[in-house]
Amino acid sequence: MRKVIKYLKPYWLIALLCPLAMILEVSMDLIQPQLMSDIVNFGILGTAPADENLRYVIQTGIYMLIFSLIGCAGGILSAAFGTITAQKLGNDMRKDTFEKVMHLSFQQTDKFTTGSLVTRLTNDITMIQQFVAMSLRMFVRTGMQFIGGIACLLFLNVNFGLVLVISLPIQLIVVTLIMKRAAPLFGIVQDKLDKVNSVVQENVTGARVVKAFTREEYEINRFDDANTALMETNMKVQKLLAILNPLLMVVMNASVMAIILIGGLQVEAKSMEVGSVMAAVTYITQILMSVMMVGMMFQQVSRAMASAKRVKEVLDTDPVISDGSSAQAEITQGRVEFKNVGFYYPGTAGKPVLKDIDLTVEPGQMIAVLGSTGCGKTSLVNLIPRFYDCTQGEVLIDGVNVKDYELDVLRSKIGVVLQKSELFSGTVAENIRWGDNEASDEEVKNAATIAQADTFIQGFNEGYDTMISEKGASLSGGQKQRMSIARAILKKPKILIFDDSTSALDLSTESKLHEALRSSLSGVTVIMIAQRIASVMRADRIAVIDKGTICAFGTHSELMQSSEIYRDIYYSQMKNEGGEQNG
Repeated sequence: MRKVIKYLKPYWLIALLCPLAMILEVSMDLIQPQLMSDIVNFGILGTAPADENLRYVIQTGIYMLIFSLIGCAGGILSAAFGTITAQKLGNDMRKDTFEKVMHLSFQQTDKFTTGSLVTRLTNDITMIQQFVAMSLRMFVRTGMQFIGGIACLLFLNVNFGLVLVISLPIQLIVVTLIMKRAAPLFGIVQDKLDKVNSVVQENVTGARVVKAFTREEYEINRFDDANTALMETNMKVQKLLAILNPLLMVVMNASVMAIILIGGLQVEAKSMEVGSVMAAVTYITQILMSVMMVGMMFQQVSRAMASAKRVKEVLDTDPVISDGSSAQAEITQGRVEFKNVGFYYPGTAGKPVLKDIDLTVEPGQMIAVLGSTGCGKTSLVNLIPRFYDCTQGEVLIDGVNVKDYELDVLRSKIGVVLQKSELFSGTVAENIRWGDNEASDEEVKNAATIAQADTFIQGFNEGYDTMISEKGASLSGGQKQRMSIARAILKKPKILIFDDSTSALDLSTESKLHEALRSSLSGVTVIMIAQRIASVMRADRIAVIDKGTICAFGTHSELMQSSEIYRDIYYSQMKNEGGEQNG
């Protein structure tokens, strides 16, 4: 819980006022039974004249009312201070956790999973907030009621201590045994909730695929399995907790009966008054209720501990990809060089995806990367903006190792158009302005024109002010790709990477895109991954990758002469396009 305390420090004054206000409320609660005892002993059963007894009852009743109002004010202030502290703490923790998630590498976010990160940022931090709000108030309340109640009870009659000696250990044993069994289940509940969130997230983002393959029933069953597992674990916890309160109530009621019995004997022996017995019943109830509240608090503490551990895992995770040491390094040309580069993904037992890669891309060149699915094309370009770091050799930009650049400097000069086009809820212009939030309308339009997107955007009723639904669901694949390309162009990068991001474009549109890129971005280094020969033929050089290595490099005509793999791909695709195999 040291992390939680760290987040409490900025709000120490508000946090301190919360228990102080609670002390005021509990103090008033402890005074009330004694005043009630006085009313019974001196106002109702007193030997003074009736009018004096009535006056005493009214006067003491007014005191009780005043003390009740003071206690009420203390309770309201305590709740307000506790809520403010918890909300501010949760806000700071959520912001820091989200910021940490934003700086994690792909391999680290994959390790946590999307559903788990969503749960940690929402449900887990909410559990911590509830714990803070409760602990600032209830720890003080239960402690004061417990200690103050015992002191007041023994002050009335030390014989009542016998009831406490018997009842308190029984209650503590019951609470300990049940919470010991329940505590581990709270962490399991959060893990089950992760799985539910993961299934929901996958189905919301992949709704079209689910419907296209009529897998609704399968996904419903998959969600039902995850949801049922969550319910069953929650049921185990609730069954244990359902036993707790009834057992504690039995102990409390038995204690009240014992107090009445002992008090009755004391009254009969003329050594105690009836009002004092009534006060003793109230005090024993307060004492044992505080123990019951401890049981409820243990439940909240166990949940909060499990959640805090999960949030701490994220906050304590150091990003694998971090800023380099060369703060003065700048990208001015866009020359990219791979020197004896090797790479394997974490958790793949060192099986290389890339090996012995040597490749140089001069500033302003357009280089294409071609190869079969899974040969390592995307892994190669992911090393340039440091989405991953190479495990062997080095990647240089303008002669400087990419690991030596500050991440913001490095990525600000690299435009990436991913294989899967990601758009966000907002207008067309807002999505394109992700490349440069300060860009003028003219610059946005120019970027869209280069990306061959301006024509279809102008066809919308509201043009660039047209709202795009979540993830661009209202657009075709080609439209989303062209908007993503416009976004990258608007960034004015020195290096522009296309990760098979023209696959949804027809050859005519793709041809116009290449011509526009050459004429408008003549000084920009372009690295293009593609599956189609027609997409790479226009490049200055083509790198053919096979089984993680570059097996051929040259122009289209050179590769037709020297590379059997390239010729096979060329003839296979040209035949298919000509209809000789597919009709």
